[in-house]
Amino acid sequence: MIDSYASADDAAVAIAGARAGADVVRTMYGRRLHRIDKGAGDFATDADLDAEKAILGIIRAARPDDAVLGEEGGQHGDADAVRQWLVDPLCGTLNYAVGSMLVAVNVALRDGAAAVADPFSGEVFFTDGEKAWGRRDGADDVLLTPTPVTGLVDVNLDPPFPGAPGFRAVDLLAHPEFVERFRPRVVSTTLALAWVAAGKRAAYVTDGGDLSQSVHFAAGIALCRAAGCTVTAIDGAPIGEKGRGLVAAADDETHRLLMSMIRSRS
Repeated sequence: MIDSYASADDAAVAIAGARAGADVVRTMYGRRLHRIDKGAGDFATDADLDAEKAILGIIRAARPDDAVLGEEGGQHGDADAVRQWLVDPLCGTLNYAVGSMLVAVNVALRDGAAAVADPFSGEVFFTDGEKAWGRRDGADDVLLTPTPVTGLVDVNLDPPFPGAPGFRAVDLLAHPEFVERFRPRVVSTTLALAWVAAGKRAAYVTDGGDLSQSVHFAAGIALCRAAGCTVTAIDGAPIGEKGRGLVAAADDETHRLLMSMIRSRS
């Protein structure tokens, strides 16, 4: 079956990879898993490693000349290759390890196609680099349409906090206008970025460095951009141009409001 993707377009490869990883994550859910310490309170599990192997198998068969950067396995191929895949096989490992199903599998071709799979809902969110769609087994693809109507904003509160003291995500939650206009959520997985693109969240905010080439964020950023969301760093700079962190909003107005609150707290 892997060989059948050799002539597929990049979006199909991304979808196949994300689904392969999601199948592993779903199958291993609930098992007693060995933890591999990565330092600073972070760790991987056997599910992370096996899911990444499954994704790599898809990409290697379909695109043998492409480089791959995996969260667990690191660099495969030339790091300076024109085509490089960014793979996060299990985003939300801590959630997963304690029995929460709020996780994602992220596969992205740098500056190209991408897919985010939800292993437990069966949904796959994907883009060819121009438009974004959602797919569920047995149903037709649906064009992703972001909307702020839910008023739900996911804020990443996981350390480290490189923007402190100038920016603290927790301060945003206490802003009077935030309390008036939005309701906070802390999902602790970049599945929340796919939800912004799909209209399930109004926005997503996180601190950090340049996230444009991050295995954790690249797929979600690609989805949001293709869906028409407003995406910048937390200082308003374009992602990938010395900006840090991320504000992905369903529309310009939501983004403007959040940026105003962030700047007033800074």
